[in-house]
This record gives sequence, C-alpha cells and structure tokens, in this order.
Amino acid sequence: MKRLLATIRKGSRTIQALLSLVLLLVLWWGTTAAGLINPLYLPSPQSVWSAFVEANSCRPQSPGSSRIICGEQQYFLWQHLVVSLERIGIGMLLAIIVGMLVGFLLAEVEWLNRIVLPYINFIRALPPLGYIGLLIVWFGIGDTTKIWLLFLAAFPPIVLATLEGIQGVNKDRANSALSLGASRFKAFLFVIFPSALPSIMNGIRLAVGFAWTTVVAAELNNGIPGIGALAYLSGTELNTSLTIACIFVIGIAALLLDGLIVLITKLVTPWVGKD
Repeated sequence: MKRLLATIRKGSRTIQALLSLVLLLVLWWGTTAAGLINPLYLPSPQSVWSAFVEANSCRPQSPGSSRIICGEQQYFLWQHLVVSLERIGIGMLLAIIVGMLVGFLLAEVEWLNRIVLPYINFIRALPPLGYIGLLIVWFGIGDTTKIWLLFLAAFPPIVLATLEGIQGVNKDRANSALSLGASRFKAFLFVIFPSALPSIMNGIRLAVGFAWTTVVAAELNNGIPGIGALAYLSGTELNTSLTIACIFVIGIAALLLDGLIVLITKLVTPWVGKD
C-alpha cells in the first residue's frame, strides 16, 4: 500500500511538472502571437524551434543560393555541445582527482589545513570572470585556459566536501578497524573513505553545477566550437532565437548532468537513507 501511494505521489508530481511546462509554452506562444513583445526581445516558440533545427542541419546560404552551409559558426549545435562537455569533462576529472587529494591532506595535516584552507575559500568566492583575464595572459586563448577556468570553478567545492566528509567520520569506527588488526591504509580504504563518500559525491554534484554555469565565461574568448560561445555570439548578432535555443540546450544538459550525478551517487552509496 505504501509503495502504491508513493507511486501515485510521484506520478502526480510528474503530471504537475508537465502541466506547468505546457502552461509556460502556451503563455509564451500567446504573448508572441499577440505581438505584445518585440520578436527581437522574445521570439516565438516556433522561431526558437526553427533556429534549433537550422543549427543542426544544412541549408542554402540564402534563398536561391547554390552554396550550402551547415549548422552555425561552421559546426552543428550538437557539436558545439559535445566540445563544451569535453572541456567540462577534462576540467571536472582534474578537479576530482586533485580536489580529493587536497581534501584528504587537509583533513590529516592540521597545520597544512590552517595554511591552505583560506586560499581555497578565496578561490571559491571569486567569480570566474574575475580571473579569466589572468588565465588568458598565462595560457593564451586556447582550450588550456578554458579547462583551467572550469577546473578552478569545480576544485574548491570538492576540496571542502572531501574535508567535511573525512572530518565527519565517526572515529570509533576507524579505531575499531585498527584495533582489529587493519592497517591504516585498509582502515582508510574500507572505513573512512566509504563513510566520507556521500559528502564527496554531494561536493562533486555542486562542482558540476558550478563548472557548467561557468561554460559561457570559459568560452567568451575563442570558444568556437562551444555551446557557451555560440550563445554569446548569437546574442551579439541579435539572433535571439538561436540564443534562446542555446539557453534551452544548456539548461537541459545541466539537468541531465545533475541527474547522472544523482544516479551515480545512489549506485556508489546505496546505504544512504536506509536504516
């Protein structure tokens, strides 16, 4: 009975979400169809969909022209998205590896914690545009700068989550494992790390969100191909339909990435939320 009620509630929430989306689309369509807002500022849903389709297909450069162009900025929209995901993937991978190692060190070495932690919080508080100019001076305008920017966006949350997770482990568990003959490495691997893993995964989830919201800033300079750069350039060219299409793609990709992290978290920490 409880399972049935839970299924009904879940289905009800899904229906409510779909209805709200339909209502938003109807209001959007009605506003643009009535001409209440200049299409330059708010194009119709049909116009945005057409821009999305054109950005993923080939077409004549102009009516009657024999020259065929494909996508936008010489790439299909999905190719822009894939390149941005690749950049974020590299930046996130580096942030996870380095962030977890630094978090473990700060949790184990108290004097190092006192020295390094203020700088981690300082980087966390800085907006990406605050140091993108310095990264360009150091590394140029290629992908290295973009990956560094995404790394710096994701690195602090992972360090802090790892540190919090290690410090929150029940010391009695680790001491019990050591008293039963386990080495410090085995105690860490089988007791401390699994206990800290839920906090670490929450930090990775936050880090992915921070990195993805930084994608536009990362791709402002020489970001083509890249979904953030396409959104920016289409805005500067007053191609509002394509800009909104890019925004939708960025948002949907963010939701899918978040859902993927939640799924991975449930797979690697199946004990969380269970008595």
